[in-house]
Amino acid sequence: MSTTATPRDDIPSRTPLRGRLAVLSVTLGIFAVVTTEILPIGLLTPIGADFAVADGTAGLMMTMPGLLAAVAAPVVTLATARADRRLMLGAFVLLLAVADFLTAAATAYWVVLLARVLVGVTIGGFWSVGVGLAARLVPARSAGRATAVVFAAVPLGSVLGVPAGTLIGDLAGWRTAFVTMGLLSAGVLALLLLTLPALPPEQVTRPAVLRALLREPGTGFALLTTFLVVLAHFGTYTYVTPFLREVTHAGPGTVTGFLLVYGCAGVAGNFLGGALVTRRPHAAFGAAAALIALATALLPFLGRSEAGALALLVLWGLGYGAVPVCSQNWFARAATRTPEAASVLFTASFQATIAIGALAGGFVVDHATLPAVMALGAATAGLVSLAARIHFVRARSTPGARPSSGR
Repeated sequence: MSTTATPRDDIPSRTPLRGRLAVLSVTLGIFAVVTTEILPIGLLTPIGADFAVADGTAGLMMTMPGLLAAVAAPVVTLATARADRRLMLGAFVLLLAVADFLTAAATAYWVVLLARVLVGVTIGGFWSVGVGLAARLVPARSAGRATAVVFAAVPLGSVLGVPAGTLIGDLAGWRTAFVTMGLLSAGVLALLLLTLPALPPEQVTRPAVLRALLREPGTGFALLTTFLVVLAHFGTYTYVTPFLREVTHAGPGTVTGFLLVYGCAGVAGNFLGGALVTRRPHAAFGAAAALIALATALLPFLGRSEAGALALLVLWGLGYGAVPVCSQNWFARAATRTPEAASVLFTASFQATIAIGALAGGFVVDHATLPAVMALGAATAGLVSLAARIHFVRARSTPGARPSSGR
């Protein structure tokens, strides 16, 4: 999402094993960051019960990191423009481990929220300096594969982190799940420091570049559609565990199994979306939004049975699994001349929307019902699908337009 470095040809002297381990360390770092961010989704009910807070209030665990990450992404990129990336990544992973252990040891809910603030800073900071480093860790001929490996951590963390954390929470308690993530983060820190070379920055993103990018019409439309579809997803998915327990009446083990199936569908959706988006970006994005809309619209009706809920979670996973890769591709195509700035802007907007979605969903949960949350999410996702279709039709009908460009 951020700092996009040009593949370097002065790397071949580094042993292939050292380069692979360096790429692996960055990939595991991203996996740890993404998983820690969304871990509370699967543990919302037990955490809320331990601290005697409502589901909507417990949803603040998703709101806090998103808001802080949205601020941290551009701020860190600008403030650390000349800092060594190896040291920055190490500092942020250390902060993540501290946040995980602090959450596990929390005796009051405000301590949990404080820890989630640290998670938010880590998310924005790690993404802003880490994702584009893969091309600098291997020879130029391997840059594409290395970048693909790094980005594979996003869907894996996003769609498998919740069920894995839920499983650990069911077996040993939610605090154990955060201890596990803290230990993983500590291991990642050691691997980063052992395998990464010194990485001085190669590019500098200035405030004027970000401001100019915001004025681009293609970027504006990408921002709007990404905002709406992520709002629809996290406004509903943050509360999917309470829905499955209270409306579907699924037991803890069944919920964990359902989320694992959702995760597998999400991984499949990521690869399907990635294959389609290069040829038909609008169609891929619109189809992903449509699947989310269909699943959340039908869940209050068909989701009252376990079979219906499971089938709809598969559709939902396929849809959302494709969203990050489609959205990122759309941003990149809308701002080909400033990919680094586009990545920073995408990171900030994506994280802010996660926070807003969780907050909006929590408000509806506390003042209405869980099915009402699903209905609102369906309407929002449906609007995105329709907007993408209209934009695509207009692009095709405009002389000289290139529909496949994402504009």
